[in-house]
Amino acid sequence: MGAKSSSVLVRCGGGILLDPGIAIMHPGFPASPSQKIAWYEAGRKRILEALREAETVIITHYHHDHYLHDAPHLFKGKRLLVKDPNEFINLSQRDRALEFFGSLYGGLELEETPEKEYADPGKELRKALMRDYGDYWGRKKELLERGSRWFERMAERWSSWGRIPELRGVRFADGRSFDLGGVKISFSNPLFHGVEYSRLGWVISTVVECKGKRLLHSSDLNGPVIEDYADWIVSRKPNILILDGPPTYLLGFTMNRINLRRAVENAIWILENCEGLELVIYDHHLTREPRFRERTKTVWERARKLGIDLMTAAEFLGSRPVVLSA
Repeated sequence: MGAKSSSVLVRCGGGILLDPGIAIMHPGFPASPSQKIAWYEAGRKRILEALREAETVIITHYHHDHYLHDAPHLFKGKRLLVKDPNEFINLSQRDRALEFFGSLYGGLELEETPEKEYADPGKELRKALMRDYGDYWGRKKELLERGSRWFERMAERWSSWGRIPELRGVRFADGRSFDLGGVKISFSNPLFHGVEYSRLGWVISTVVECKGKRLLHSSDLNGPVIEDYADWIVSRKPNILILDGPPTYLLGFTMNRINLRRAVENAIWILENCEGLELVIYDHHLTREPRFRERTKTVWERARKLGIDLMTAAEFLGSRPVVLSA
């Protein structure tokens, strides 16, 4: 829809607002700077309207297109279910979290961090590690080993820095569930933002259960590109899936063809195996270049054959993705 955002307002009892953030599109997006700013301003206005309605706000990670970093005062008085800012977080998001919670709390006094050992999450991705990468396997092993060493360094940081506390209606949501008077909200454990050991950090995915229906908001899994995450989505049995697709606009840069193929195959696996799936909103990273549908063609074809509604956010709202006409 012309701006970077995956913000969703769920109306079930009180309003639940997921990832109320927005950012201007990247320089290569096919539109003028003034048009990008206009889309950003329109989207921000809608998010502010939704924020006034929402009683519960969910922040899955601390990238600017997922929370209003410049307006923390707007979150005061809300129930905040957020990504833990103390662990499974990279340095840039930790700095943003310090600024956000410091402003939200009116000052920040860090607590002592308890000693803790962290299991390497990359080594728990059994299905991804069993995949046949062919001639790429040598390079893949090198990347995994380098990523594991990076994880160890990050774990040392988490054990050494002061802990941001949970105050004033804030709850760190990683791996937890909350019952809000008949509405259940549950969260995944921290998941890589994209490929294994992505330096972009970790996110949490959200499941909202209400009146016999389940909605799953994937956050930034880039496809999902990791096979084990596709299995996790299937295990949650969502009726409505808001799935960030692979960033095809980065193909040849930070996304290679092997990982694009993984993301496409994983999306098809979800369509074929997710019991009760009715609607998939396939968007966010996906709709940032005009060939996105061509590059994920088999996903759209499989959804049609299975009778599952697969569409972009713009199409869900009755319009056309702006990248196709910009």
